[in-house]
Amino acid sequence: MNTADICEKIKENITKVIIGKEDVIDKVLICLICGGHVLLEDMPGTGKTTLAKALAASVGGDFKRIQFTPDLLPSELTGMKYFNQKEGEFVFNKGMVFTNILLADEINRATPRTQSSLLECMEEHQVSDHGVTYKLENPFMVIATQNPVETQGTFPLPEAQLDRFFMKLSMGYPTPESEADMLLSHSVSNPLDSLKKVVSADEINSVKEKAACIYTDRDIVSYIINIAAATRNDNDIKLGVSPRGSLALLNASKGHAAIKGREYVVPDDVKAVAGDVLSHRIILKRLTPNMTVSSRDIIGKILSQVPVPVEQG
Repeated sequence: MNTADICEKIKENITKVIIGKEDVIDKVLICLICGGHVLLEDMPGTGKTTLAKALAASVGGDFKRIQFTPDLLPSELTGMKYFNQKEGEFVFNKGMVFTNILLADEINRATPRTQSSLLECMEEHQVSDHGVTYKLENPFMVIATQNPVETQGTFPLPEAQLDRFFMKLSMGYPTPESEADMLLSHSVSNPLDSLKKVVSADEINSVKEKAACIYTDRDIVSYIINIAAATRNDNDIKLGVSPRGSLALLNASKGHAAIKGREYVVPDDVKAVAGDVLSHRIILKRLTPNMTVSSRDIIGKILSQVPVPVEQG
C-alpha cells in the first residue's frame, strides 16, 4: 500500500468525526508523515481536541492529553528522577511526552519555563536528564492548541518555540451543511468512541521513510530558497524565515506530493503548504492602525512575486 492510500484510509476514518475539514486533515497528515508538529489556533469548540483524538485513534498509537496551566511543571512533561528506596537507587520516571501523539491543550496558558521544556523534545525527539538521554517514541508528534482571542492569563509562544512547529493551522467554523451533518451524527452518540485503528505505527514509520525520499529537482530547491530570501528582504517583514523554515517547506512539499500519490515535487506542492509552514515563522514590522494585513497575506504576496520554475521541454 502506497503513501497516498494509507493517508486516505486515515483521512476517511477521521472524517467520520471531523466533517467538512478535509484540507486541514490533509495538512495534519503531512505533519505526521514528515515527523513534524502542528499548532492549531482557533476559537473554542471548533474541533481541535477532537481532531487530535481522532488521529491518535486512527493510527493506533499511544495518545496522551495534558491541559497546560500556569502551575504545570516541566517535570510533568519530560519526567524526573526520584530515589527508589526499594531498589536503593535513583530511577527516571517518564513524563507525558513519552507517547506517540501528545495533545498540548491551550499551550499558551503554561509559563515560558514549561513551554521551553518541549524544545528538545520537539526538535530532537529526546529528553536529557542529568547527562542521560532518553529517546522518545517513534512516531512522535505534538498537536498543540491555543485560543487566539483570550489573552488574560496566557503567555504568548516565543519565536523559538513557534519555529519548532512544522505548521500552524486553523480549523475555522464549519459550513451550515457540515454543521448540520455534525449535529445529526453526534445527536445519538459520539462517533469518536467507536473509531477504530486503520493503520499501525509501523506503517506510519514506513510512510515517513518513503516521503523523505520523494524526488526534488534542484529548480524546486532554488524556488524554495528564493521564497525564503524574499521574506528576509520584504519591507513589511522584520524577521524573515530561517534555514529551519526553508527545510520545513521542502519537507512539507515532499509530504504534499506523497499524499497526492506523486514521487516528485512540483511547484504547486510548494504553494499548497507555504502559508501553513511559513506564516508563523515571520515577524511583521509595526504597521499603521488602519492596516489589517496578516502574515498569511504577506506570504501570499511573496508567492505571487517569486518566479515559478518552468519544466524544461
